[in-house]
Amino acid sequence: MFVKEVKPKIIKDSRRERTISVVLKTYKGKFFSSAPSGKSCGKNEVEPYNKKGIGESFRLLKVFAKILKGKNFIIREVEDLKKLNELIEKFENRYGKIGGNCIYVLQTAFLRAGAREKKKELWEFISGGRKAKIPMPVGNCIGGGLHAGKIKNKKPDFQEFLLIPDEKKFSHAVTMNIFAYRYARKLLRVKKKDDESAWETNKTNEEVLDVLKKVGEKYGLRIGVDVAASTFYERGYYKYKNKELIRDKVDQSDYMERLIKKYGLFYVEDPMNEDDFSGFKEINNLAGRTLVVGDDLTTTNLKSTRHAVASSSINAMIIKPNQIGDIFEVKKVVELCRKHNIKMVFSHRSGETMDDALADYCVGFGGDFIKCGILGKERLIKLKRIMDIEKEMD
Repeated sequence: MFVKEVKPKIIKDSRRERTISVVLKTYKGKFFSSAPSGKSCGKNEVEPYNKKGIGESFRLLKVFAKILKGKNFIIREVEDLKKLNELIEKFENRYGKIGGNCIYVLQTAFLRAGAREKKKELWEFISGGRKAKIPMPVGNCIGGGLHAGKIKNKKPDFQEFLLIPDEKKFSHAVTMNIFAYRYARKLLRVKKKDDESAWETNKTNEEVLDVLKKVGEKYGLRIGVDVAASTFYERGYYKYKNKELIRDKVDQSDYMERLIKKYGLFYVEDPMNEDDFSGFKEINNLAGRTLVVGDDLTTTNLKSTRHAVASSSINAMIIKPNQIGDIFEVKKVVELCRKHNIKMVFSHRSGETMDDALADYCVGFGGDFIKCGILGKERLIKLKRIMDIEKEMD
């Protein structure tokens, strides 16, 4: 693969905030990639940009792009990104960090180019010949927490209230989520959406779950929550603002267990603070068939994931490729999850772009679920990509 040119660019994401994109030009064509950005971030995530900000990362990326011009790469599988990574490491040691988002967009563009040379789709190229499967969508229906920034008064403390179909066809599952999403709006009597296009409301967690349970029962959908407990955890206590109460670790764990039983929750993400492996373990031990999902706990980080697996803290985890900023690391985490039967949920970020690579990563790496919202053009493009892959596989 001969690199004719790499053109970095700053674009706007779905939150109208700046992010990085690149176009890689080879003799096989042009290959685009862009990076999403998260609002709710675990403290162990890699830095998306240089400590001086996106402007400095962009400047460094333009310099690095000139170094790449005219170079030849052999990209036959994910491991062949090694040469690119070595060049990045050498460059960063001399000039400073370009950031995880910049590395992510470069790797994604190079993988797309490698796939084209092998006359394969990106998901096929990533799978390495392993039999692929189609995931189920996890749809953010009602929002709260950090995502519901437009609400000035009270809002749910939990960050996301989720719908999870169980259908044979991905296309059917997406359709069911859309119908349910519209019905939820009718029950809530709201019009505003948060930054992931979920409905905004000033109801309490329990009031929203009452609504979500009705929606789930009407359309035969499983329901769940992304608690994002770290976002309201301060000095050893969980400080709820909607009802203005404080829970300690034991109270928080008991509260989550009560909600799981009362509402039959299928999916519970980040129910405890991001450092509380033992708290996660307690919930996981008592949750039965409920998915206890790590995100801020694990941050697509191999070391953290090993700790979570060894301590039986989770039975599922979020995988965000740009969260760790290296597809090599993603592959290692995926292999660990497969070995220990940890369900994998490939996830978007709140600040998304029109890049649909997440869908290919999910299918290619064998993800069980894809979490990317229900509506909104940046979310739908990823759902559509999986529907297209499903048609190809059929």
